[in-house]
Amino acid sequence: MAVPARTCGASRPGPARTARPWPGCGPQPGPGARRPLSLLLPSLLLLPLLAAPGASAYSFPQQHTMQHWARRLEQEVDGVMRIFGGVQQLREIYKDNRNLFEVQENEPQKLVEKVAGDIESLLDRKVQALKRLADAAENFQKAHRWQDNIKEEDILYYDAKADAELDDPESEDVERGSKASTLTLDFIEDPNFKNKVNYSYTAVQIPTDIYKGSTVILNELNWTEALENVFIENRRQDPTLLWQVFGSATGVTRYYPAAPWRAPKKIDLYDVRRRPWYIQGASSPKDMVIIVDVSGSVSGLTLKLMKTSVCEMLDTLSDDDYVNVASFNEKAQPVSCFTHLVQANVRNKKVFKEAVQGMVAKGTTGYKAGFEYAFDQLQNSNITRANCNKMIMMFTDGGEDRVQDVFEKYNWPNRTVRVFTFSVGQHNYDVTPLQWMACANKGYYFEIPSIGAIRINTQEYLDVLGRPMVLAGKEAKQVQWTNVYEDALEGGLGLVVTGTLPVFNLTQDGPGEKKNQLILGVMGIDVALNDIKRLTPNYTLGANGYVFAIDLNGYVLLHPNLKPQTTNFREPVTLDFLDAELEDENKEEIRRSMIDGNKGHKQIRTLVKSLDERYIDEVIRNYTWVPIRSTNYSLGLVLPPYSTFYLQANLSDQILQVKCKWPDFEFLLPSSFESEGHVFIAPREYCKDLNASDNNTEFLKNFIELMEKVTPDSKQCNNFLLHNLILDTGITQQLVERVWRDQDLNTYSLLAVFAATDGGITRVFPNKAAEDWTENPEPFNASFYRRSLDNYGYVFKPPHQDTLLRPLELENDTVGVLVSTAVELSLGGRTLRPAVVGVKLDLEAWAEKFKVLASNRTHQDQPQKCGPSSHCEMDCEVNNEDLLCVLIDDGGFLVLSNQNHQWDQVGRFFSEVDANLMLALYNNSFYTRKESYDYQAACAPQPPGNLGAAPRGVFVPTIADFLNLAWWTSAAACGLGREGAPWPEEFKRAMEQDPAEAEGSSETRESSCVMKQTQYYFGSVNASYNAIIDCGNCSRLFHAQRLTNTNLLFVVAEKPLCSQCEAGRLLQKETHSDGPEQCELVQRPRYRRGPHICFDYNATEDTSDCGRGASFPPSLGVLVSLQLLLLLGLPPRPQPQVHAHASRRL
Repeated sequence: MAVPARTCGASRPGPARTARPWPGCGPQPGPGARRPLSLLLPSLLLLPLLAAPGASAYSFPQQHTMQHWARRLEQEVDGVMRIFGGVQQLREIYKDNRNLFEVQENEPQKLVEKVAGDIESLLDRKVQALKRLADAAENFQKAHRWQDNIKEEDILYYDAKADAELDDPESEDVERGSKASTLTLDFIEDPNFKNKVNYSYTAVQIPTDIYKGSTVILNELNWTEALENVFIENRRQDPTLLWQVFGSATGVTRYYPAAPWRAPKKIDLYDVRRRPWYIQGASSPKDMVIIVDVSGSVSGLTLKLMKTSVCEMLDTLSDDDYVNVASFNEKAQPVSCFTHLVQANVRNKKVFKEAVQGMVAKGTTGYKAGFEYAFDQLQNSNITRANCNKMIMMFTDGGEDRVQDVFEKYNWPNRTVRVFTFSVGQHNYDVTPLQWMACANKGYYFEIPSIGAIRINTQEYLDVLGRPMVLAGKEAKQVQWTNVYEDALEGGLGLVVTGTLPVFNLTQDGPGEKKNQLILGVMGIDVALNDIKRLTPNYTLGANGYVFAIDLNGYVLLHPNLKPQTTNFREPVTLDFLDAELEDENKEEIRRSMIDGNKGHKQIRTLVKSLDERYIDEVIRNYTWVPIRSTNYSLGLVLPPYSTFYLQANLSDQILQVKCKWPDFEFLLPSSFESEGHVFIAPREYCKDLNASDNNTEFLKNFIELMEKVTPDSKQCNNFLLHNLILDTGITQQLVERVWRDQDLNTYSLLAVFAATDGGITRVFPNKAAEDWTENPEPFNASFYRRSLDNYGYVFKPPHQDTLLRPLELENDTVGVLVSTAVELSLGGRTLRPAVVGVKLDLEAWAEKFKVLASNRTHQDQPQKCGPSSHCEMDCEVNNEDLLCVLIDDGGFLVLSNQNHQWDQVGRFFSEVDANLMLALYNNSFYTRKESYDYQAACAPQPPGNLGAAPRGVFVPTIADFLNLAWWTSAAACGLGREGAPWPEEFKRAMEQDPAEAEGSSETRESSCVMKQTQYYFGSVNASYNAIIDCGNCSRLFHAQRLTNTNLLFVVAEKPLCSQCEAGRLLQKETHSDGPEQCELVQRPRYRRGPHICFDYNATEDTSDCGRGASFPPSLGVLVSLQLLLLLGLPPRPQPQVHAHASRRL
């Protein structure tokens, strides 16, 4: 609730401390000529105090008095920074050493084109490897002779999960000795993969719910073995290749090099056919409408099966697809707030999944209503959609109506919409109408009798969509690059993109018969984002310059803000460019141009968050962008104007003078720190053999040891980084020599002075101050450094509240406030900012100094305290019981206060200190608020919210809990293969552990979430300003004024008399959020473009194979036990496993 602030002319309501007219408002001229006085408190004040304006009869300070205090504060800060900061002296040092460096220029257009070309070359090498693999796979499979009588012992391969199973003494596979066909390999730790690998073999991963001994799987293993030599040859031609993978349509994954699969003791839910890269490579984009029968006959287990089936179906969609979900009985209606097709991104799918759980069965079945709704959705051309494969997926328990009239009206004769029908649950209905619907509309009919049938039957429709691709032949053999996602192997490559290429079945069913139209699978090659980042310039762009890249969806491939705190290997990492940065119209325009594949350049004024996400700065940035040819990516370069030029050290002559040793090297040695100040060096990759360490002392030690071994011109080192580091070592040492060493910091209440440079040096003086130095040793990752470059003047940075001790617990006066400013050089008409200098103020001493500077003291004697009967104005020193005086920074954080009890609150958001006053400052436009969302946050697991009325501590299972466990226990009933096959150990383990342990315990694992961030920054008011916080008898006067050349706001206010007028508190702390309202966002979708190719039709397609139901009926006994399990949550008894029937003969 906004609290009104009354301005000039407002009368003081109620019997306040002293009745008085309101002081003059607005900017006013200062007092007459100031009288110079003797120095007051020399140990605290650098500048002599100036006489206050003539006193008046007003107890609350007049505006010109407070302006006078503000000028004294400005002069004190400026004086200290001029003497100790050493800005001017450092400029002179750079000019004196002009022969040791050159000024180079960043030419944005040339830079971005070169990087785009390097990335294109990198990806093109992977494309060539992909094509060799795909061609070889098609030839191997074509030459392969199918074997009906093939046995497990006939096939020798490395089972990637075998090691984990062999480590388990209770494994039935170990007891049976059925691992005879599995190779035992030795592995070596490989730094490229961050994993143990074997370069001589491939590895095979088979999903847990697929029987390894089935004829289909054994034949697949047989012919894909020949790929091993092609993988090896690819690596010989390109040693930088990472994972090479063939994902088969049967579920088999063969990858190279061989490596063990994930961690033991976890249920492996990985199925390559559900991976984002496989789905993208196996079919063209989709427009899908899912309709769910919720008539009265659909209840209990059947409804639960449908809900789970829809969720699994949604997981087969990617960001290139569009979808909507509706339920129907007599009428059809969307299950969510989405009234039309929406992009199948992670957040939209989450809305659908939550909405589906609310479906309730009632009424009678009306297929006509459901199909008419679906066709209307697909015919809506006024919305963004995929405009490729169009399909309707209907889930029902059965019915007699064929709704032929609907198909005649909407879909015949062209049949542009495929219809897939799913008979769900156990029932005695005639399924012929459902089969007919699918067959008459180029679709497929599936049966889902139990939970175990869901995963396989909700993904096999991709085989049907792949038919036009296979029939298109070479035209469809185009490499696509995926979104960013997490490498599936734990501790592996981290974030990757994958190039994909479909692999087609080139066989014919018989002499003169039509060619086979099945897709064999998808070939993929990973490229680690770190490998792409290495092609981009790093340190020549400065601390605030960077390179980024986006895809056709506007998602970032590269960006310094792409830092997901936690990743789910099943979902791609989809961070939009407009969410990676603070969105504005200029960035929307840049994003659109990049998606369209254009070149461009634009200088914009925009907002940026500080590195610690506490501040907002308004800055100027130059954006330059070009497309990366032969890919769906576009590359951008962002440069601040001051990063147009940079320094490049040239120490060759100096190195020769000291007989090929490093000049100024002694100033990096710890033995010099006592006299020259402590040196932190940025942990950069100066040389290949330099051992990294998170401990800067250890890293410096490693660096020194290496420098004593290598020569200055060593090819294993980055000469640019190394020479610039040594240059800045010498330059900052000269600053110590010329400025810092001869000054008494204690006299002026300084804990430390410091300098940080683009070259990676941070020098802190004196040496003992380094013990309490908490800033990042990499200047480019230090918030004070980056903010100082973006802001003119002095930037104050109070300590973070979590690290601040209470005043009585301060040890050795170590708590301080950083004040920093950029050093701007002008060399031959070229301007740049290669360094930042600053001081660290002693918090306690400067709080006392602040009181004196904001007081009426005109000499060293203690003044009389102003009271109601005194003919003087109150001040911040002696009237601190009545008057609150504070300095607040541009983010709204408390920097200094005249209230001793608030010293332990320095660094806190001011609303936590004085909510009433902070709200008034915000309402009077001293501050502006910016809200945004962090989509990459990690949150601790939420406590179970489903306890209901159960006794405390008793877990009440939800439907999701039933289904999670029931999936494993009911796999036996889903018709997945042949009866009597052995029960896999993973299934037994599932009986004994919490379902959450399938991917790690939910009790300890963090999950991705959305956090709402709120930052405050200075608003439009720059002048001195008086106002009243109107609250009846609790009203308060206040004055606020910006301090020139700083990021500070000086505020003087009456202390609150009472708390009756507590207003709503402004919040700055990050809070958990569901993000912006998705239902509103989809009404104004962000611009995107889908892939430029689409294969959804081929005149020669054979649609006669359209589904005929399950091959093996499940056991009635098993189904009854499953019903009880789902409805009652009882622990199941293991049943004999049924395995996948060889429905597709390859």
